[in-house]
Amino acid sequence: MRAHPAVGDSLIAIVLLALDVLIYGLFVAFPAPDVATPPWYLGLPLIVILLGVVPLRRKYPLVMAYWVLVWTVPYVASGFGDVAFSVAVVSCIALYTVVVYSGRKQAAIYTALTLAVSLVHQALQYPDDWIVNTVTVVLALALCWVLGEFVGARRAYQAEVEARLHLLENERHQATRIAVAEERERIARELHDVVAHAVSVIVVHADGASFAVRRDPDLAERAIGTISDTGRSALSELRRLLAILRDDTSDDGGDEQSGVGGEGARTPQPTAADLVELAERIETAGLTVRLDLDEGIDDLPAGVSLGVYRIVQEALTNSLKHAGVGTRAQVTVRWDRGGGGDGGRDHAGSVLIEVEDDGAGRANPVLAGEAAGGGTAGRTPSASTSASGSGAPGSSAASAASATGAESGASSGNGLIGMRERTNVHDGTLTAGPAPGGGWRVRAELTVRLGA
Repeated sequence: MRAHPAVGDSLIAIVLLALDVLIYGLFVAFPAPDVATPPWYLGLPLIVILLGVVPLRRKYPLVMAYWVLVWTVPYVASGFGDVAFSVAVVSCIALYTVVVYSGRKQAAIYTALTLAVSLVHQALQYPDDWIVNTVTVVLALALCWVLGEFVGARRAYQAEVEARLHLLENERHQATRIAVAEERERIARELHDVVAHAVSVIVVHADGASFAVRRDPDLAERAIGTISDTGRSALSELRRLLAILRDDTSDDGGDEQSGVGGEGARTPQPTAADLVELAERIETAGLTVRLDLDEGIDDLPAGVSLGVYRIVQEALTNSLKHAGVGTRAQVTVRWDRGGGGDGGRDHAGSVLIEVEDDGAGRANPVLAGEAAGGGTAGRTPSASTSASGSGAPGSSAASAASATGAESGASSGNGLIGMRERTNVHDGTLTAGPAPGGGWRVRAELTVRLGA
């Protein structure tokens, strides 16, 4: 009935019609001495006309109400009102419908007109009992009004609740879309870091193996082994990240802890504690790495620790890719746990990350501070804006990348963008440019917050 209310209203009209016909038949079969029974061919059409608009009361409440009011006059005048009761019931239904669907103002007008018609009818047909009958009519209309007010208020409340639920549902979907977009952006950065690092190491070792395959087979074999290990490690990380993407689009909303993506999805993210292993892998590719790490970096929050690892990984990959084999790189990570400052009780200082290479011994007379203003530097414009965010030796410094957490140069590569985004996440700063005396320097500072 709720899905098709017109069906219920039609049943009401049919029941009232059947009751009127039954009562009329009883009066015809057992006539009352003081009640005149009108002919059926006059009364039955009036009943049908009166009840025919009941199924339309929800869609056209005012039309239905005034239709009933107009046809009540000939219905009562024909004397059919004495042998049937549908006119009283339909008049009450009409008032109830106007209160619920059209508001108090329209209902008040309709009630006044109904009372006026009823008073005239009672005064003409029942002059001795018109006061009692009028009081009865007023009470019946009042009851219908109150019932209509109650149902109308309930409908308004339900409509408000549905509107709020719809708004909350939209907000939830919007929040879900934002969260998915942020997660995909994070995964895209992870994919770039993994692929850029692994491919750079593989290319360097493949080149070395091709030169050493005849002169030094053992060295070539070790290089191929490194290629194999690096490829497997990258493949494992790629599987884990792709498993996360599959889980994001699944109906059960699985995540890294759900295990849906298999063993690769449960592989933990690298942290600052894995920098030693990272340096060892980079050194097998021909880049000499010296680490200077604070003892307490293992206690960094997971998010900051991952950011430290990825920034160092990207910077070393850049050095290997653009400065080449034989380059020496210095990695310094310091955790300054000094005062909470304005950060509140959750503030745990900052982490300073500095990665500097010597450019394979190629001198660079321009200081890093001059790189943003012009002169000559050790990285080419194309390199400084490449996917690594670093450049190759031998061109002008006018394009040397210099970026902070809030802004960067005119152009930058995906690697530099990824590092900058990581520093932005932790309210930090990033600077990349030529180092004094040659080489390239990447310096980042991340704010440490408990629970980050």
